[in-house]
Amino acid sequence: MAVLRLFASIRVAAGTGTVDLEGSTVGEIITAATQRFGNDFAVQVPNCQLWLNGQATDLATPVTATDEVALLPPVSGGR
Repeated sequence: MAVLRLFASIRVAAGTGTVDLEGSTVGEIITAATQRFGNDFAVQVPNCQLWLNGQATDLATPVTATDEVALLPPVSGGR
């Protein structure tokens, strides 16, 4: 199983920062997470950046059991 790491608002929607999920591509990992965490999670996914092992990636990229997928939602900052 690959590890999915979640940050900021999508972490809140999932109720966790990390989860192990089955899938052979990044897209399958995201689909499994969406099924597990529901609509509040799903509506945020299209706005997130996808990373695989610390590098930007896309849904078609293959994953293995030792990989780490991350979802990074947009973040705003300021003073």
